[in-house]
Amino acid sequence: MPTKILISILFLLSLIGWQAATPKRPKLLGVAHLAVAVSDMEKARGFYKDFLGFEEAYALKNADGSPGSIFIKINDQQYVELIPGYKTGEDRLRHIAFYTDNAEQLRKYLKASGVAVPNKVAKVRSGNTGFNVQDPEGHTVEFTQYESSGWTLRERGKFIGKERISARMMHVGIIIGDVPAAMNFYRETLGFSEFWRGNARNSETVSWINMRLPDSADYVEFMLYANKPAPDARTSQHHICLEVLDIQKALAQLEASPARRQYTRPLEIRTGVNQRRQLNLFDPDGTRIELMEPRTVDGNPPLSSTSPLPLVKKTQ
Repeated sequence: MPTKILISILFLLSLIGWQAATPKRPKLLGVAHLAVAVSDMEKARGFYKDFLGFEEAYALKNADGSPGSIFIKINDQQYVELIPGYKTGEDRLRHIAFYTDNAEQLRKYLKASGVAVPNKVAKVRSGNTGFNVQDPEGHTVEFTQYESSGWTLRERGKFIGKERISARMMHVGIIIGDVPAAMNFYRETLGFSEFWRGNARNSETVSWINMRLPDSADYVEFMLYANKPAPDARTSQHHICLEVLDIQKALAQLEASPARRQYTRPLEIRTGVNQRRQLNLFDPDGTRIELMEPRTVDGNPPLSSTSPLPLVKKTQ
């Protein structure tokens, strides 16, 4: 057998062996939650529960018995986690979370892909299993598997606010400074796919890139910055987006709420660059809650920007 043919066969066999040994990526089924720090838990509760109409599914305590985080339920799979202890000067974002059908397999897959992962998945106090990693920007990314014995599935169908302003979290928004590195992690490794990018008005570079999860309609919005805002000035960038089918009805509901008296900011409907009507709210610590319709105003998909990316600032 000619040497070149033998080498080719050996190469193909080694490639097949490597592919067989590499764990397959399990499903990423959606955005699970976004965790934000709050300075006053009672004020935060008033905003999310009384004003937005959500209910509190469960609360956790710290190891010393002091009050810990609480989970505000949007639907049976999605929550906003409120963590006490926010201090001036900090970033309010604590982590973003996605849920998967197999946390341990995902851990092995990420390890094989060169991502730093813990030695094993952990069982958290809510009874679910999962683990955390750091994305290239330093954001903590949590992957969770909803276990049959966990509180998430235990409370299925419960704590669904009848007056909740939304039944679905469409996306979470995070700041990205190095787009190629973020793409390598979210697209190449995790399997996210880009479906739109847009410019802020009067911007000569791309401002946002929308990245959809591989097994869900949920997505992550990259908020692009060459010069990142200071940690305590990221209230608008780090955000959640809640789907509302009729933004005008949502506005009327908010205006009619008794809790409107405690919300001093104006409520204004605008049409975004993505041609969807939206309304921005801010919790008591300034974290943005974006209400947005799922369809464009004209029924056509928005045009995607072809502008260049912001310059990467490695030192940020």
